[in-house]
Amino acid sequence: MIDKRVKNAKEAIHGIESGMTLMLGGFGLCGIPENSINALVESNITDLTCISNNAGVDDFGLGLLLQKRQIKKMIASYVGENAEFERQMLSGELDVELTPQGTLAEKCRAAQAGIPAFYTPTGYGTEVAEGKEEREFHGKMHILEHAYEAEYSIVKAWKGDYTGNLIFRGTARNFNLPMAGAAKITIAEVEELVEPGMLDPNEIHIPGIMVQRIFEGEKYEKRIERVTTRKREV
Repeated sequence: MIDKRVKNAKEAIHGIESGMTLMLGGFGLCGIPENSINALVESNITDLTCISNNAGVDDFGLGLLLQKRQIKKMIASYVGENAEFERQMLSGELDVELTPQGTLAEKCRAAQAGIPAFYTPTGYGTEVAEGKEEREFHGKMHILEHAYEAEYSIVKAWKGDYTGNLIFRGTARNFNLPMAGAAKITIAEVEELVEPGMLDPNEIHIPGIMVQRIFEGEKYEKRIERVTTRKREV
């Protein structure tokens, strides 16, 4: 069996250089590869293009890379709870490409499946469609969207074995699932790393063939992006 284990996040991101394009899993703060992100922050790599559903919050997740101006372009579906992301976008300091959430997911999945492009009705007649090929199918207009191209995909899973098989838990599957295997190299950080054969084959979401590096992370905070409460009824 091929042993894809690396010691830690620092070793996992070896080879990532300034100017590269990265896919990073997660939705809000759910299922983000926080150990890998912290290693990128410490590496001082700059001019990154990051593809992610959003950019975390000001002091956590991709927000840390934004704080240090390590991201040149952000490809996401919304700004979210990140005030610094909003500030850099409005000031023109950051190149931002906002993409409909379903289209963003499909552009990742298409890359994973080796499909170069696809047609979708989403965004037709809006700014999203500007400069894109249009075509009619069954009486409905569609636009052509191209699959993403990235050097590295960084995902976070609940469990994995050292051959790269991954199991996600609950909503943490989100963008981690279509991003695994969607780049030239996929890095997986997991909460628990086990020996091959210890995972139920029927529960595996991503086969090891899609993963090149894997490591067991530590000190996961699992923050809540926005805590809301309501008054107790008496």
